[in-house]
Amino acid sequence: MQSELGFLVSVLIICADISAAVLGIEAEIDQSKDSGCRRRNPSSGAFAEGVAAMVILFIVHVTANVLGGCTYIRSKQDFKRATANKILAVAFLVLSWILFAVSYAMLMLGTLANSRSNRFCNLPSRWLFLAGGICCLGHGLVTSAYYVSAIAANKEDKENVQQENPAQRSRA
Repeated sequence: MQSELGFLVSVLIICADISAAVLGIEAEIDQSKDSGCRRRNPSSGAFAEGVAAMVILFIVHVTANVLGGCTYIRSKQDFKRATANKILAVAFLVLSWILFAVSYAMLMLGTLANSRSNRFCNLPSRWLFLAGGICCLGHGLVTSAYYVSAIAANKEDKENVQQENPAQRSRA
């Protein structure tokens, strides 16, 4: 049951990030149809699609981190004792945070450039939605890999604790 649920969550993470990427790319297409600062208003398609992509990206990132659990390595000794799955989980966690920050920032800047406010009119917004959408695809793959490796690392940790407990009891 656990592996089936893990597969389902992994597929949902990838599908949601693909939909965020598609929304970001569609926002870029909508933005490129119109040019000039006077055309921007909050009801434009690019603005709505950018906000929707940011919301989906945020929900996926929080969900994967909550379901993946807390995976960390505190010291060099922990690193030497850590299993391959735990090292992978930590590496993918760091990569997922980096990709989240980059894609969210790009989508945010593209959305701000499409807002009604004239403050952001001079913001160079060319390709921001497209780059944010592409980063969303990378985020989906890395976050899914994090979730799978975190679940495997948690399972290994539980098995190691169960194996150590009988050994400690026999010594006492």
